[in-house]
Amino acid sequence: MQKLRIIKHLYVKGAKTTTDICTRFHISPPTAMGILNELIAEGFVEKQGQGKSVGGRKPDLYGLKDNSLFVLSIDMERYRTRMTIFDNNNNKITATQTYPLQISKDLSAVEQLYEHASKLIQESGINTEKLMGIGVSMPGLVASASGKNHTYLLTQHIEEPLQEVLEKKFGKPVYIQNDVKSATLAEYRFGQAQNMKNVLVLSMDWGLGLGIIIDGKLRTGASGFAGEFGHIPLIEGGALCHCGKRGCLETVASGIALARMAREGIRSGQSTMLRYLEEEDLEPGLIINAANEGDQYAINILAETGRYLGKGIAILIQLFNPEAIILSGKIAEARQYITIPIQQSINTYCMTQLRENTTLALSDLGSDAGILGSVATVMENIFEKQIASVK
Repeated sequence: MQKLRIIKHLYVKGAKTTTDICTRFHISPPTAMGILNELIAEGFVEKQGQGKSVGGRKPDLYGLKDNSLFVLSIDMERYRTRMTIFDNNNNKITATQTYPLQISKDLSAVEQLYEHASKLIQESGINTEKLMGIGVSMPGLVASASGKNHTYLLTQHIEEPLQEVLEKKFGKPVYIQNDVKSATLAEYRFGQAQNMKNVLVLSMDWGLGLGIIIDGKLRTGASGFAGEFGHIPLIEGGALCHCGKRGCLETVASGIALARMAREGIRSGQSTMLRYLEEEDLEPGLIINAANEGDQYAINILAETGRYLGKGIAILIQLFNPEAIILSGKIAEARQYITIPIQQSINTYCMTQLRENTTLALSDLGSDAGILGSVATVMENIFEKQIASVK
């Protein structure tokens, strides 16, 4: 059990000294060295330089050895799927592969998913016995504890949850997680939210999603669905949302809303470079590119989107009192064209004492957030499961 706990600690925190390990796990120096020597002999741990001296000889640092363990990370989006294999130190063993595999309502996409994944594993040349598991990040109402997605890859005609279906297919442990919660875990472990305890991560793509870190833990709610920020009804008598309600925030402040406003502008004769594009091709990235090239209409609709987002975020700040709000996803790539109107709206709608203690930041993980979050999900769940089995 101590071996597993130390491996998990080194995975999450990086290389540490024996003193740190003794303090963290309340064990004596001889016990710590005995366990570390066993882990070195088994090929999991190695010396990785020396730490800072507090007087006397610099202490040795011990960290996980590259390529000791592997994880296949899968990031399923609505219209494409990406995969990468990582080792235990989050090094990419393969380049990220992108496939035109759309996530389906039923299980029809599973066979194609398995074929792409199996080929990637085979071509990577890794020892499959060291493949710890597979992490799948996906959109929809995901109850990771029960292994079900209530929106996509539905298993209503069979008794097994999606997680078990995938585990039987791959012959390995599989962990599924909502895409925004996966990205939030990545921010907490590897991104802007490191060393923070209370952080909200807002994903802004075609839809809106929210990840919640409170007291240093990812909060998912009773059913695992916490964070459906985009479906807060904010506009009285507003447009019909795909969830079935009217006036959801997502209808005025999302990639879907941006594309709709761009189409409306083109039809009304607005002077914009977007009019040279086919309406079905309009997507957030093209609108952001137009804004960066000085297109005033694109800048204006991004500003309108930001104002609505800021009003919603002001509500979140007053509910959760976070240290930071981290903006991620495609719309976050608009940078100042989205952050300035968001901040102005927060200033208008949020109490001063709360907003002054909350930082607004842009994610620096980019498109890797979901992929990295799946790796962390697998590694941490695997360790916890193994520790529980030893107990």
